Order: sequence, then structure tokens, then C-alpha cells
Amino acid sequence: MNTAKRLEHIEEYYFSKKLKEVGYLISKGKPIINLGIGSPDLMPPKSSIDSMIKALQSSVANKYQAYNGIEPLREAIKDFYLKNYNVSLNHKEEILPLIGSKEGIMHISLAFLDEGDEVLIPNPGYPTYSSVTKIVGAKPIFYDLTESNSWLPNIKDLEKMNLSKVKIMWINYPNMPTGANSSISDFKDLISLCKSENILLVNDNPYSFILNERPISLFMAEKSDNCIELNSLSKTHNMAGWRLGMVVGSKKNIDNILKIKSNMDSGMFYPIQIGAIDALNQNKAWYKNLNQTYLRRKKIVIEIASKLGLTFNSDGTGLFLWCKIPDEFKSSEEFINKLLHDKNIFITPGLIFGSNGEGYVRISLCCDEKKLKEALKRL
Repeated sequence: MNTAKRLEHIEEYYFSKKLKEVGYLISKGKPIINLGIGSPDLMPPKSSIDSMIKALQSSVANKYQAYNGIEPLREAIKDFYLKNYNVSLNHKEEILPLIGSKEGIMHISLAFLDEGDEVLIPNPGYPTYSSVTKIVGAKPIFYDLTESNSWLPNIKDLEKMNLSKVKIMWINYPNMPTGANSSISDFKDLISLCKSENILLVNDNPYSFILNERPISLFMAEKSDNCIELNSLSKTHNMAGWRLGMVVGSKKNIDNILKIKSNMDSGMFYPIQIGAIDALNQNKAWYKNLNQTYLRRKKIVIEIASKLGLTFNSDGTGLFLWCKIPDEFKSSEEFINKLLHDKNIFITPGLIFGSNGEGYVRISLCCDEKKLKEALKRL
């Protein structure tokens, strides 16, 4: 059988391929320490696990669930946004739970993009923005994020571009992979630009509580039909494998996304939704304790980066340290392969996030202190 033409424009996800190589080395007895993946190794709140287990006994646990999630979950998301961002949402109209925010990227793209439409994608940025854009037949238009501009979009440069065919602009703050933060003022400038060009601005916001004392939402700047925000419990509550996300926006936008989602899945497993409600109701102490752990790890990762001769901004937020490699290396891939084969340590090459990521590497904090100290010892 011939495959669909869309497969000609996308490749297997980098980590899907690279982890096969890492797994092969491990199978041959190599003591690989994986500092490449942003998959939290810490446990979710115990009360969330207990709530999920208890919900397994419910008479509705094994039934199909509502496509837009159970109402108590949408209410919990509403309360979460009000408590943490001071943003008021209507849980009946402006919130849609997702089976992970990654599926939200696909749903949003299917709902708003036609073949030939253009999409503004950050460079460097999350590779899924580009791959999903290609899958739906739209065209990625990359805009530069640079260290000299604090990894923020340059409004003046964007205004000089031909944006007549652009339908969506992806942003991601706190930023992955760089750890950079935006401000409400920055958001307002982007909203103004997107309104003038009739572009849907989408902020992907899963890292706002990780090593960040001032979490913000795009909707703290303005709520409008031109704005959508994705959020997730994967990083903030250590639930990456639970597949729990959400998209918030105007009733019009949520209804359009639901048209796609309701044809793609049959609702989220009930016990997971109950566990999510408990997680969203965690108090400030949860985030404080989580960040104390990541802060201890980050101090060791900074030592690792220094030993490797990397340069970095230690004030970045999120689950990673973004570092510039020494000039003697031709590429980030060369640097990480040398580290992998010489020291049995795997980190992520910046090139996978775009051409502006070349010359950088990303080191994950999702590794316990014992392994981090072992990695430091190897250096």
C-alpha cells in the first residue's frame, strides 16, 4: 500500500528514534543516565492517586464519559484558573478537558486550518507545532526567538512579514526549550498584533509553576476570540502518563474544537478525571515542595553544565537548563553523541527544536539527585 502524501513531509519524532539507540546501548550493558526527556519522575499527589483508585469502584467508571469532560472537572479547572491566575472562566462554555494537551494541538489545527493556510511557529520551539501543521496540510512559517532578544518574539520583525495567509500563531511561555519567561505586557503586544491580522494566538502553558514564582496566563492580558490557551497537569502534578490537559477560550472557539474532539475520542476515563480534580485542588504547599526538589536538582545540573564548559542563564524556569555548547563543536548533535558514548550521559541537542536551537543543548531536571551526582562524578 502507498502511504498518504502527508507522510512525505514529516519524520518519526526525534525522541522516538533516539531512545531506541539509547535503549540498545542500555541492553548492551551501558550505564546510561538519561537527562534528555522532560518526563517527571516524581509521584503525583498521593490524594490524587487515592481518589482515582476509589473512583474505579464507581458504577459509572467503565462507561463512556462526556466529550467535554465531567462537570466537576471543568469546575475544578475554573477554580484553578481563578486561584492561580486570577482569571475568571465559565466552566460550561470556556473550558474543554483534553487527553493531554498534545492532542489539543491537533484538535486546534484541525478546527482552524485549511490546506495552504500558514502558521507562525517559534524557532526554537516544540517540534509538534510544526509536524501537526504539516499533517493537516498547512504551511509552517518560522519566526525567530534569539538569545539576544531574551527568546521572545520580535514584534517589529513580525510586523514586516506578510501575514495575510497566517491563521494561527503558536507561543509557549514559560518557554520550552529555553526556560524564558514572557510578561503580561509582552502578551498584550502579541494579542494586538494578532487582532490586527486576524490571527488566532495560542499559548501552550504547561510549565508555569515549575521554578517560577509568578505564573501567568495569556488571559491575564486579555480574553478574546483571538486567544486560546493550552494547559496541562503533566509537569505541574507529575501526571505525564495520565494524559491530562485542557484548552480554555471563548465559547465560540471551544465549540469549534469540540466538533473535532468529539469525533476523535469517546471521552476521558472517569477515574482519571476524579484524580485530576484532586490534583487541581492542591494548595500552594504542593508547588513549593515540588520546586524545592527541582531547585536542588538544578544546582547539580548547573555543576554538570559548568563541567562540560557550557554557558547558560541559571534564572530560566521550567524542567530544563538550556545551554550553549563550546565553539569547538561543529553541532549540538556532535556534542551530545560524544557525551553519550564517552560518559554514558544522554542530553538533548538543540537542533531538534529548530535552526535557532543549533549550538545549544537541553538538560532535563527529571532525574533524581543520586543519578545527577553520578553524572557529575563521571565528568
